[in-house]
Amino acid sequence: MAVYTEVSDEALRAFLAGYDLGGLVAFRGIAEGVENSNYALRTTGGDFILTLYERRVDPAELPWFLGLMRHLAARGLACPQPVAGRDGEALRELAGRPAAICTFLPGVWPRRPSVAHCAPLGGALAALHAAGEGFPAERANALGPAGWAPLLERCRPNGDTVQPGLCAELDGHLAAILRDWPQGLPRGHIHADLFPDNVFFLPDPERRPRVSGLIDFYFACTDILAYDVAICLNAWCFEPDLAFNVTKARAVLAGYSRVRPLSAAEMAALPVLCRGAAVRFLLTRLYDWANTPAGAMVTRKDPLEYLRRLRFFAAAEEVSAYGI
Repeated sequence: MAVYTEVSDEALRAFLAGYDLGGLVAFRGIAEGVENSNYALRTTGGDFILTLYERRVDPAELPWFLGLMRHLAARGLACPQPVAGRDGEALRELAGRPAAICTFLPGVWPRRPSVAHCAPLGGALAALHAAGEGFPAERANALGPAGWAPLLERCRPNGDTVQPGLCAELDGHLAAILRDWPQGLPRGHIHADLFPDNVFFLPDPERRPRVSGLIDFYFACTDILAYDVAICLNAWCFEPDLAFNVTKARAVLAGYSRVRPLSAAEMAALPVLCRGAAVRFLLTRLYDWANTPAGAMVTRKDPLEYLRRLRFFAAAEEVSAYGI
């Protein structure tokens, strides 16, 4: 989440006039994330999230994202629900951008995920994959393997200013990943961005963390299910010093497998899937590092954190390195 487009009080009040949500009480920008402009919205009718879609989101694909969220919620997954206006439409326009209001989910995301968070996270990811079954429309992964080489080319003019020799190193990693990318693994609808700030937790009666909701589905797509697991191993299982935590990885995989057991082929493919996930987030961070607009209310993320992850997964060629 982030804020690229400012919304005036007058424009917001006019926008809200199309809804049955009551009067405006409070409104503030959310700086976390890098993709869309997001605001926490409170009306006399409750708490909501207002999103203005920008940058990588194709407006033509927004009905797919909103439809997927409705489908997942109908199958029992805790995720935001698009709110329709009086005309029955959820997708509208505000400040020259496509915009939608979604329901607010309770809970907090873990600023420093612990092992106790990782098994519930794995279970929630598997539940998402199961809930996605039956949603008929597919969406290609625009940031999947076919998009990585073109994205690296767009990063090349400024890439080595982040670290000398970075682009040449990425050329080598990417060639090996694309050569070894698996075929024939189970596919379905994946989140593709399930970082800690997209997973909310609340304590259960014994004060253990339980997942209360999954948010930010605007990278969701149809792809290899185990690739989503690989993204979570990248996002959840490294410590602040970027050391890999095998215990966290075990917990993610065990939590996932209790809901949807991974096949032997999926487990064998995890090393290359993890390398691919590391490259994908390294490249998008590298591009954003050089191209975030000056003055945008957004938190830029260090691409070199994912170079360290990529090097770990490149050295750990067998899944046994993940404690399996």
